[in-house]
Amino acid sequence: MKVTIDNPASAPQPLSPYYSQVARVEQPDGSALLYLSGQIAEGATLAEQSRGVFETIDALLKAHGATLADIINIRTYLTDIGKLHEYGAVRREFLTGTPPTSMTFEVPRLFRPEAQIEVEVVAAVPADR
Repeated sequence: MKVTIDNPASAPQPLSPYYSQVARVEQPDGSALLYLSGQIAEGATLAEQSRGVFETIDALLKAHGATLADIINIRTYLTDIGKLHEYGAVRREFLTGTPPTSMTFEVPRLFRPEAQIEVEVVAAVPADR
């Protein structure tokens, strides 16, 4: 099994030197699994931050030949679960196909004090990409 750790130049860089953005795990059949670190984004509202998060996730996936449709698992951390509907509306804009497996948690705070949301995903890249 080959594992590649990456910070693609075509996507926003990590906010800290203590982590990498993507771990790509090559499978024997030529496909790959992509594990993305949790993503946060700037913005005044949860909707703005959510949009920024999915734009970053999209850029990271594209750098590895994947799309948002390749996401198989998504974990969301919200500082206010009462705003889940705001996040859900943005998520449906970006994830338009069959929904991936999912977990959502309410947390008291995130890596950056202004962050209202953090999202991490796992994607499966077919062998032909």
